Amino acid sequence: MNTTYRKLIAKQLNQDFKSAVELVEVPLSKPTSNQLLIQNKYAGVNGGFDTLLCRGDVPYVNLIPPFDLGVEAVGEVVAIGEDVKDVQIGDAVITTTRGGGYREYQVVDANLALKVRQATPELLTLMPTGVSALVALEQVGEMKSNEVVLVTAAAGGTGHIAVQLAKLAGNHVVGTCSSQAKANLLRELGCDRIINYRTENLNQILKQEYPNGINLIFDCVGKQVFDTCVENLAVRGRLVVVGFISEYAKDIEQITQLRIYHQLFWKAASVRGFLMPHYKEYMPEARDRLLNLFYNGKLQVAVDSTQFQGIESIPDAVQYLLTGQNTGKVVVRF
Repeated sequence: MNTTYRKLIAKQLNQDFKSAVELVEVPLSKPTSNQLLIQNKYAGVNGGFDTLLCRGDVPYVNLIPPFDLGVEAVGEVVAIGEDVKDVQIGDAVITTTRGGGYREYQVVDANLALKVRQATPELLTLMPTGVSALVALEQVGEMKSNEVVLVTAAAGGTGHIAVQLAKLAGNHVVGTCSSQAKANLLRELGCDRIINYRTENLNQILKQEYPNGINLIFDCVGKQVFDTCVENLAVRGRLVVVGFISEYAKDIEQITQLRIYHQLFWKAASVRGFLMPHYKEYMPEARDRLLNLFYNGKLQVAVDSTQFQGIESIPDAVQYLLTGQNTGKVVVRF
């Protein structure tokens, strides 16, 4: 058994993830009576959140460096405390604790680990990424059936789950993406209209093909895409802000235009922000439902095929995600 392990920490706040982080080796601690020691096998990469954390731009967590990084991880239990009942050594578990992802081992309270069938990277797409998509669509977006739903960055980790959930609910789904490979994935997932914004004009297409507007928009991109979305909302349309990846790696853009109520008021439309920590109570049910959909073959999970191996590959994985090259969830293997 190892006596030390490696993890990635933010050693200082910096605009750039790579400059903020450092790889450190630390002693491996034993689990206390109600804890587990988990050897991480795969960790999910959240490039946007990681970058915002390292800049000190996440208002609900006030972290002072050095602090741990990474969120979702799936691994194997290698040691248990004497009071742990429902978990055994060798069990596969998933954890979604902030700071628990970008490390080779982690010690957590047994109630924070969820037992799963096996430690596969696919599960990292479901939690917390897929859970976010489900809760954002249903609770914030008030998703119905027979509506037009637009998902931006539709081939990303969150987007491709949102597309499928909107389809399963019986909607007409429009997805935006930036490459042929991404368009192919979206076709496979049953997306009704795929818009490659590098070769087509999003605003023009929405106006021509959806003159009555879009009922529900799931936006992860922000900037110009957000403006276009607001402009194309239907009467009583809902736009859910799930993120704004276009601004994560850059300076925030200052804009001067009419206040947003001029766009919303006449359509009785709304723009709503979604952040998982504010919707915690919906997580357990959403998690169970997603796992069922996945295990019953009703939900496909896309894991990006680019191999990122080991802790030292994480900064590259973050950069890769921020530049929009990924199709599906970006995962690091340990």
